[in-house]
Amino acid sequence: MGQRIDVNHLNIYYGDFLAVEDVNINIEPNKVTAFIGPSGCGKSTLLKTLNRMNDLVPDVHHQGDIRIDGTSLYDPRVEV
Repeated sequence: MGQRIDVNHLNIYYGDFLAVEDVNINIEPNKVTAFIGPSGCGKSTLLKTLNRMNDLVPDVHHQGDIRIDGTSLYDPRVEV
């Protein structure tokens, strides 16, 4: 049984630099999803934000909403 991931109006910043702008995506459970694009377009930055690896990088922050089965990825109850 998988979990649905909903991303709404996600912006990711390195300091003041906007690296990823206004991402909206719904990833359905048990489906294959691919991120395809040229080098430097933000694929890895988005994936690192979805699995909270960017929490460890100083000065990286985001705006927008990321939910897994309706619960915010950044809810204090979410086990990292």
